[in-house]
Amino acid sequence: GFMTRYERKLFDDLKSPHLKYWVPFIWFGNLASKARKEGRIRDSVDLQTLMNEMNKYRSWCSLLFGYDWVGIPLVYTQVVTLAVYTFFFACLIGRQFLDTDQGYQGHDLDIYIPIFTLLQFFFYAGWLKV
Repeated sequence: GFMTRYERKLFDDLKSPHLKYWVPFIWFGNLASKARKEGRIRDSVDLQTLMNEMNKYRSWCSLLFGYDWVGIPLVYTQVVTLAVYTFFFACLIGRQFLDTDQGYQGHDLDIYIPIFTLLQFFFYAGWLKV
């Protein structure tokens, strides 16, 4: 619904090894220039403002395309993996209960398996795999 059948045919017939996100921007620029020549856009400042906003939007699309084009370096995934497992190991050590034989006030043994720590690890490890 964003293109006419003729525009869709032109878009599909354009051969490019990359994404063709820029084609509608070219069409828009040509239509805006034509509208200025025909008097539909009365002021060149308005045309300039319109083209500046369109160029800003096109540069954002280009930046997004760049993020898609370049993969995440392997070292980032390694660092995140190391951080998740180190955090889990620190939680296992840090969330241990005190020895109940020592008789510390308010530190009675209530559970034997750290359920919430395990749930947290499964969440983080699952998130890491995604």
